[in-house]
Amino acid sequence: MDWDKLRTFCIVADAHSFTSAGDLLGLSQSAISRQISGLEDSLGVMLFHRHARGLVLTEQGELLYKTAHDVFEKLSTVEGQIQDSKQREDGPLRITVSEFIGSTWLVPRLVTIREDRPDLQITILMDDRIYNLGMREADVAIRLYKPDQQDLVQRHLATLNFNIYASKEYLEKHGRPKTVADLKHHTLIGYPPNVAQPFTDTNWLFNLAGVNAEVDYNVIMINSLYAIFRAVRRGAGIAALPRYMVGHYKDRLEVLLEDQVRDPVDLYFVYPEERRHSRRISIFRDFLINNLHAVED
Repeated sequence: MDWDKLRTFCIVADAHSFTSAGDLLGLSQSAISRQISGLEDSLGVMLFHRHARGLVLTEQGELLYKTAHDVFEKLSTVEGQIQDSKQREDGPLRITVSEFIGSTWLVPRLVTIREDRPDLQITILMDDRIYNLGMREADVAIRLYKPDQQDLVQRHLATLNFNIYASKEYLEKHGRPKTVADLKHHTLIGYPPNVAQPFTDTNWLFNLAGVNAEVDYNVIMINSLYAIFRAVRRGAGIAALPRYMVGHYKDRLEVLLEDQVRDPVDLYFVYPEERRHSRRISIFRDFLINNLHAVED
């Protein structure tokens, strides 16, 4: 059996789409389709039901996926253990992190770890989707929720607290909301529905104001909290933002309705149990811990 085609099959099964799998693998949709058709021909069975809304595994596809996924996960585990057994401090480290944490907190501090550890090759995957650490899609993750998988080591890093913010320019032009009911008369900025969310209840402000983003037009929706922050800075509207993100812009942004506070969001450093003794991961973990002051308000 062709291992490359089998790997492609697993990625297509996870993505439910030739196009999405192609984006992940850097291949065209037609190239992905040919690989899957070739695998189906070699096995003599259909692996997917093709639907307008995506791909669904057949019964035979489910059986192959479970077995192949387990094999690739075990191979990835062994590969990681072999690499870690060398106790090398140099080499590659792939980090997956939510886009806004990466943009506003992690990336600005990379100079510190690069100066201390120039032999560490860092790759940062800024994405709100969840990468599979067991399949070595990344080595470590900075996540905005507590993982429930037993095979992951997790360390609580920090707690993000939020307030409702608007720029002084926006308030001068549109007035200041004094009650929750007033929010409906203002432009609110939040996340679009049906996209990957960096944490739960991203549109807490919409819910607080009683706004339905699908029918209310006085909203702006952006699938990037960093971009939402920049929009608020430029006076585009009102949003709930992490306090640390406002930081140096406190003279330009004002807290609104201080008694209305959403639940805080916890930040975790996560990596597979079998990578517990990795020197590269330990070095990066220590770097994070030494820089926590920058994200806690």
